[in-house]
Amino acid sequence: MAALALVWRPRITSARFALAVCASILMALLGSASASAAIATPFSPPGLPASPFSTWWLPDPAGAQWQYDWSDTFYNPAPGTVENVTVQSASGSSFVLAWQNVPPAGGQVTDAGTVSFQDTDLGIVNTNWASTPPLAGEPILCATTSQCANSLASAYYNVIWGARDPVLPEPLLQGTSWSATGGAQNDVASVNTYLGERYVSVPAFPRPVQAAVIRSDISQAGALGDPYGSGERTTWWVYGVGPVKVVFDHAGGALAPVTTVELQSTSLKPLPPPPDASYLPLKQGMTGLYRLTNSRYLRTPEVERVTVAKVQNASAELTATSVSGPMRVRGAYVLTTRLAEGISNIQGSTSAATLLKFPPLGHDLHFFTPLDLMTYGFNPILPAYPLAGDSWRSGNARDLHVYGVRGSTTIIGVRRVSVPAGRFRALEVRSVLAQRGHPFGSGVRLMWFAPGRGLVKLVFRQRDRSVTQVELIR
Repeated sequence: MAALALVWRPRITSARFALAVCASILMALLGSASASAAIATPFSPPGLPASPFSTWWLPDPAGAQWQYDWSDTFYNPAPGTVENVTVQSASGSSFVLAWQNVPPAGGQVTDAGTVSFQDTDLGIVNTNWASTPPLAGEPILCATTSQCANSLASAYYNVIWGARDPVLPEPLLQGTSWSATGGAQNDVASVNTYLGERYVSVPAFPRPVQAAVIRSDISQAGALGDPYGSGERTTWWVYGVGPVKVVFDHAGGALAPVTTVELQSTSLKPLPPPPDASYLPLKQGMTGLYRLTNSRYLRTPEVERVTVAKVQNASAELTATSVSGPMRVRGAYVLTTRLAEGISNIQGSTSAATLLKFPPLGHDLHFFTPLDLMTYGFNPILPAYPLAGDSWRSGNARDLHVYGVRGSTTIIGVRRVSVPAGRFRALEVRSVLAQRGHPFGSGVRLMWFAPGRGLVKLVFRQRDRSVTQVELIR
């Protein structure tokens, strides 16, 4: 067997993967548009302006108002404390919300504070907070009483506790989970899971409203007030409004306190949330077995396993390895998911040994793995919230340097597709690709992505009159 080895971008090591992740985060925070030219803008409600980063899970228009009631079964029993929340300031993607309690007749304001946020390509991040001291008698949520900046004595403190970066990730898709920290010294940890969309009733609206539900398992150790800072929190987020309800079941057994936050009124209106189907999930440990053929050059099927090997900050390293067939292939790729850029391929390498003779491609590229074919052309592979009719074109300088491909991609819609792994209702994506001087790298590619499974089928009808096909076996 003749050996053929190539590397079209640097091979990924653990250190290189970490650097790639850091680079993708830096570009997200700086608002760098790494997506191809003319990509559809991120999801925004009809009739409302699109933004580089979505703000609609926690909007901050001038003059917006919210009123919350929060109570604790032990330390602040019902009727609890009513807080008025307003937008104190906003600049670019950053904004500050301010609150103060509604005092009884003749009383004084005893509860006031601010909480700062930034909308990023990774989601909503809490950047700062300040307030009056917590209620007398509330557990001390620090290791010492001196200058303790931790508190759960407000509606928004119960929202950001243990999960500041991000408070809520974007895109918010089925299967999303993330670890985060909070507290003044990052001494509060949480594991957060998106449970899906549910209807919830709160006093602010006459009828139940659709909400994204987040469950957070929170832990704090070493505070004087342990175990009050630990427990299970459920938060309901309404698109176009923000958090509308929080239930925090504190640790400590059957008699442990329960904190409840509910939205009483608001100047904002609920909006339909973006679609939450995850058409290309990047969850560590996921694996798929694929069959790869070409009608002229690869008639004996090549079977390869694709695995999500590592995940960090919504960036994932995927590997592709041969299982059977006429090639011996190893490949590694880094895909990243960001709100503005969608799902993009930012790094990869492939090596193979085979006696097969494939037509040449430009830019030292080859079609050895399903991922080679899926990522070929230009980014993104998919937008963050893909919708039928979305389209985008090539034009990004980095993609032209890597692939040398021009063309366009359109999301056709959801279609039924059958492959050896089963029957799926999958998102069909059509790309017209042209690599100058290379008919094997030019043609029409159709891809089908199934929710929770990812790529299930790919058909590339190349201009050299061959057809490459990828199918999920299991």
